[in-house]
Amino acid sequence: MKLHHLRNATLVIETHEKFILVDPMLGEKGSDLPFTLFRFKPRKNPLVDLPSNSDSILEKVTHCLITHLHPDHLDKDAETFLKEKNIPIVCSKNDEKTLRKRGLNISKRLDFWKEHDFLGGKIIGIPAIHGYGFIAKPMGNVMGFYVELPNEKSIYISGDTVYTQHLDRVLRELKPEISVLACGSAQLDFGKPLLMTMDDILKFIKNALGKVFANHLEALNHCPTTRTQLRNELKNHQLLEKVFVPEDGESVVF
Repeated sequence: MKLHHLRNATLVIETHEKFILVDPMLGEKGSDLPFTLFRFKPRKNPLVDLPSNSDSILEKVTHCLITHLHPDHLDKDAETFLKEKNIPIVCSKNDEKTLRKRGLNISKRLDFWKEHDFLGGKIIGIPAIHGYGFIAKPMGNVMGFYVELPNEKSIYISGDTVYTQHLDRVLRELKPEISVLACGSAQLDFGKPLLMTMDDILKFIKNALGKVFANHLEALNHCPTTRTQLRNELKNHQLLEKVFVPEDGESVVF
């Protein structure tokens, strides 16, 4: 298995002849509004361009997983790309209706904790809670994914979530060999963080039996955690060797 990190939460899972796109945000740098105006500098999103190797990776995409409908996980350019190529999409049953109305090709709708066939293996939808406290409700539905494919390592994609009993269950019962974890500590101008705090990121990594692939970093104006900060914390807690913190455009082979 090879993971190609493009930008933010957008990655491509390469497995044999299949290329599975996850949470595509494909718009140009600065093509969307800031997510925060006061707590952090109000810069337009995304903060960076897609890496130069994106086109060559995206042209191979055969399937797509969408964790939720926020524009940093599915923007207008991504919708156009998915429709033009008629890419089959896997999503939560709670998002199916909206995505079909947008003209996307929904091949599989998932229930939480139900096992579904996927590319000769299986996929399970995992509940995700997009924020601490009251902010989680208006942030809406999110679904993570646990995937097992033939002759490959198992992989868990957290989606945008804080640490919950559902994540504990994934780590205890499913024991993913790779976990893709959103580590940007996103916050709006009000309320508590939308993603895991550093303490919970470290807790997840300590509890994970396999490797962790850290993303959702340095691409959006409401995500303050940098790669350098994350690496320093990992080093201080003797966890650095357990985690990959890829640069945009970097690929990692498992």
